[in-house]
Amino acid sequence: MRTVVLGERPRVLEEFIARRQTLGQDTFDEVWNGEYHMAPGPSAEHGRVDYELSALLRPRARAAGLVGTGPFNLGRRDDYRVPDGGLHRGSPSGVFLPTAAVVIEIVSPDDETFAKIDFYAAHGVDELVVADPARRTVQIWQLVNGKYDETGRSDLLHVTAAELTRDIDWP
Repeated sequence: MRTVVLGERPRVLEEFIARRQTLGQDTFDEVWNGEYHMAPGPSAEHGRVDYELSALLRPRARAAGLVGTGPFNLGRRDDYRVPDGGLHRGSPSGVFLPTAAVVIEIVSPDDETFAKIDFYAAHGVDELVVADPARRTVQIWQLVNGKYDETGRSDLLHVTAAELTRDIDWP
């Protein structure tokens, strides 16, 4: 379900957002060009696929010289997205990161995974890995001339979507 509040945020909404932040419930909330997007925490199925995918990608990332993170803020304070994970060149630090080598997304019901694709391309993310627990699939896109092409393979990690799909212990 989607809720849109036009105009200035009512005080009660500001208090609600502040309470979410105080309680740590805002981990996956995002700001899209100044619009606040509230995202619920992930389901158990989401978490399980995230765990499986992380285990499969970790040795490949290390071999490629990439450093992994869990959820992080990609962008800047007033415009950022929170992917489920990332693989980075160098040693990432800070609250907001400008890009990543690879962004990892796990699809959840009613999430905005596919609406984020153009944002990731605009921020120069080389590859995008999307796992969908409901469909039991993995898709991989590579950035080509500023747009994503679904190639089904990661040149950075030397793995295919078919291999990851096969090797995940799906819920």
